[in-house]
Amino acid sequence: MESNSLLRSDKELAELYQRHADLIYRLSYIYLKNPVDAEDAVQSVFLKLIKSQMVFNDHEHEKAWLTVTARNYCKDVLKNWWKIRRVALDALPEVPSWTGDEPSGKVFARLLSLPTKYKTVLYLYYFEEYSVKEISGLLGHKESTIQTQLSRGRKRLKVDLGGNCLE
Repeated sequence: MESNSLLRSDKELAELYQRHADLIYRLSYIYLKNPVDAEDAVQSVFLKLIKSQMVFNDHEHEKAWLTVTARNYCKDVLKNWWKIRRVALDALPEVPSWTGDEPSGKVFARLLSLPTKYKTVLYLYYFEEYSVKEISGLLGHKESTIQTQLSRGRKRLKVDLGGNCLE
């Protein structure tokens, strides 16, 4: 096997996985609402990373690339004919555990029930602590669109939670 300077070592891949696997899983779970599908998404995203031989400028660049790749993968899965026609037999499974400060189960459950455009920006803003400008770049929308989606998403959550709000 030839040695290529762009190929990552097993150690580098393991470090990348350790840094970002939870983020990719949580974001995938937000979209797919299924732990098994979210696990598949994590594997697919990291497999794409390995095959791409992408070179990152810094940790933020790798996080942004993985986030966008995960989002695109999840969108593709949701467009798949099998996913569209599939009917879940069980109720939504238990919300996965979080590392760090665990969000309220009630808030997170309500977040999952929001339309994708709201839950994605709210998740990235509050849980992953991206700025409006960063979210705009990741999702390919204008900053004003992101601000509007944040505002409308907060209002929906506030109504759903009986007046409690994230702010």
